[in-house]
Amino acid sequence: MNKSAEIAPHPYVGMWVTKDGHIRQELRADGRYDEARGTRQSAYQGDYQVSGNYITYQDDTGFTADGYFENDVLYHGGMVMFREMPEN
Repeated sequence: MNKSAEIAPHPYVGMWVTKDGHIRQELRADGRYDEARGTRQSAYQGDYQVSGNYITYQDDTGFTADGYFENDVLYHGGMVMFREMPEN
């Protein structure tokens, strides 16, 4: 993935969380993600790209993964993640 390429914000930017809250993944508007697992903040970080409803990840160690969005739910690596709505 090309870090210098500008990525337009898309509707999937924001925080995605498993139902139990153990895994929290922030998709940032700059094409980066930051994933926390339990009490371990920034357990995984890297770049992502969205094409339609598919997402591809490349973490900073070079590992790649993918997933997809359906009905405002993110399916990724066997996980089901829901959008966390900001508190007003």
